[in-house]
Amino acid sequence: MHKFVKGAAIAFFSLAIVACSSKPDEEELLAGKESPEDLYSQARTSMELGNFSKATKTLEALDSKYPFGPYKTQVQLDLIYAYYKQDDTANAIANIDRFLKLNPTHPDADYVIYMRGLVNMQADSYMLHEMLNIDRTDRDPQNAKDAFKDFARLIKTYPNSKYAPDAQKRMQFLKNRLASYSIRVAEYYMKIDAWAAAAVRAQTVLETYPDTPFVERALEIMADAYGELGQKELKQHALSVMKANFPNNEMLKN
Repeated sequence: MHKFVKGAAIAFFSLAIVACSSKPDEEELLAGKESPEDLYSQARTSMELGNFSKATKTLEALDSKYPFGPYKTQVQLDLIYAYYKQDDTANAIANIDRFLKLNPTHPDADYVIYMRGLVNMQADSYMLHEMLNIDRTDRDPQNAKDAFKDFARLIKTYPNSKYAPDAQKRMQFLKNRLASYSIRVAEYYMKIDAWAAAAVRAQTVLETYPDTPFVERALEIMADAYGELGQKELKQHALSVMKANFPNNEMLKN
């Protein structure tokens, strides 16, 4: 038993040493004699192989060692993408904002704004929930709101950007996400008999997200909420709008 434990311990520490030695140490990279060309070549190779962790360390070392080198702008662009691929929202956003502040008229500014939207959209998603088909539209939508603003900024500032069509599609997806969240909040207010709050939240869907599939449900909530509040005129108005747009709704039959 002791021999096994000893052997396992040796094997474990051997693996740990190999694992550590296989990772680029930023201090070693900074102290090394590699030229900017060599370091950037290493980083690009790592990215092409999908090793974004290794690429990030090399790019960070290159950025520290040669802040005014020939690859300074490309290093920043690659770092943004590498952070995005590692779900490192904080560093990605920090580098994006830094890049846009220092290079407001750069030819790739549209790409950087587009990446900001992707990073925020990624931060809003939960891959495990999506894989298991778990509905979590009730989670905090702040990242979704930020992503929507980023894509809107891209389209407004660079309407002819090659990234604009995809940004437009993503904005529609995000509108659906935000409308769904508002509906979930309104339904929660209904459960706790906060009818005025439910009506206001449903009204937000009509005003802000009128081109989403959640308008019909918003009108249902408004009709129910105004009915509970004794607001007959407002309830009738909600039903009239529903009749004009969703004539087959069950609420109208009753």
